[in-house]
Amino acid sequence: MKITSFNPLIVTKDSEAAIKLFEELGFKRHHTKEGVDGQANSGVVEYRMKDDNGFYVDITQAQMDIPKDYTFIRMNVSDLDEAYNMLTERGFRMAKGFNDAVDTGTSRYRLMVSPTGTIMSITEHIK
Repeated sequence: MKITSFNPLIVTKDSEAAIKLFEELGFKRHHTKEGVDGQANSGVVEYRMKDDNGFYVDITQAQMDIPKDYTFIRMNVSDLDEAYNMLTERGFRMAKGFNDAVDTGTSRYRLMVSPTGTIMSITEHIK
């Protein structure tokens, strides 16, 4: 399995405030993707931001009422199934409410949780 990128992913109910904070830190909007949960017109939007050093941060607008922001690790991989198997062999499990990979049309992802509570979004882009 090849890791193609690795960066923080913030899920928030106030994406504009989070975007503003990271813009003040030197990040710029790089890419916006709608329907991140695989559902057309769901309102789930992810903003990918990049700074001049090549660092990324992703900010996702939550559509449900969440009590606080959540920080995940986003790991883009060359083979989602291989990454999933490697993580489950190390005790990771699918996050609550996720039973299978989510297909967004341009990518597939799985939301995984480690035995110690680290939340990781593993993503494979569809070519």
